[in-house]
Amino acid sequence: MGMKGKIALGAVVGIVVIGAVSANAGGGDGGSDTDKGASASVQGKTGGEKDAGKAAEEKADEKKVAFEGDGDFQVGADVKPGTYRTTGNDGMCYWERAKDASGELDSLLANDNVSGTGYVTVKPTDKIFKSSGCGDWEAVDPQAKGSPAAAMAGDGGMFRVGADIAPGTYKSTGNTDDSCYWERAKDAEHSIDSIIANDNVSGTAVVRISSSDAYFKTTGCQDWKKTG
Repeated sequence: MGMKGKIALGAVVGIVVIGAVSANAGGGDGGSDTDKGASASVQGKTGGEKDAGKAAEEKADEKKVAFEGDGDFQVGADVKPGTYRTTGNDGMCYWERAKDASGELDSLLANDNVSGTGYVTVKPTDKIFKSSGCGDWEAVDPQAKGSPAAAMAGDGGMFRVGADIAPGTYKSTGNTDDSCYWERAKDAEHSIDSIIANDNVSGTAVVRISSSDAYFKTTGCQDWKKTG
């Protein structure tokens, strides 16, 4: 499943029910594909002012891009440690955190194939971050609050709890062949220790997302709706 002959650790996790790995959940980033926010209005301005306003908005959008979705990046030089998000992916996005630049399997710290939105935390001790076929990565503040929704796409990827989605009980119906995978995570490091609970589901899936969870990941599921 992974590129360059490597298997995405996230996919391995996706076929095993880990259960409650940790009793301590953290806050973090889940991911509806775009953060909600009001854009500046230019209605009623002259043409020149409109153009200036549009240029300012485009410049602000450009500043959000931390690095492109293709390439090998040295942590500290090309990529600063922190949490990043990529959106609008079609399943061809692959990323990898590595402890050195050898390219060997032993250097792999974490990786994933992303459909929809992906979040990942690059640690100061990482040496290389690889990204292939992904949308541009933007830096995000894991503590920032947003306008959390009460529904999410079943193949939407990662959602930040408290920013992208609201805590609560969610239901997804009509899933087949255990193709629906969900995961509650305490951070975006994508290690086994990051997982609070997960499952592969056929039929109806019901999961309680806690306010102390950081992220919720969903792939191959029918859409989720908050029921309580």
